[in-house]
Amino acid sequence: MSKSYLASPVDVDAKWFVIDAEGKVLGRLATRIAMILMGKHKPTYTPHTDTGDFVVVVNAEKFVVTGTKMKDKLYYRNSFYPGGQKTIVLEKLLVEKPTYALKQAVRKMLPKTKLGRQMFTKLKVYAGPEHPHAAQQPEPLEV
Repeated sequence: MSKSYLASPVDVDAKWFVIDAEGKVLGRLATRIAMILMGKHKPTYTPHTDTGDFVVVVNAEKFVVTGTKMKDKLYYRNSFYPGGQKTIVLEKLLVEKPTYALKQAVRKMLPKTKLGRQMFTKLKVYAGPEHPHAAQQPEPLEV
């Protein structure tokens, strides 16, 4: 009887990928990024170990959404004071914080644990086409 392979943190060899978000649909892009951060694209995936890779996203402000989400999709935050709930439409959010919508979409697809928060730190999102991670030699990844 063969045993299942369980990766340990010393076995993990994290690669760097760069993704161009220009013209990509937000949800489909976020699911692909979340899979890479978790390591589910590798045969050595282990649920209790961070086997994922680093992801650098450029042109994050140029993603697209389908339908009328640009005008209808709301993002909420709360100060926890009475009447402190604030809402903002995606269209306005992209003007104020161009990378926030993509980061939130990916973060909500990761596990809601310490491990998920650790995986999220491997996501680097930039609004423009430039990024400071050339030294890591990221491979371009088509989504």
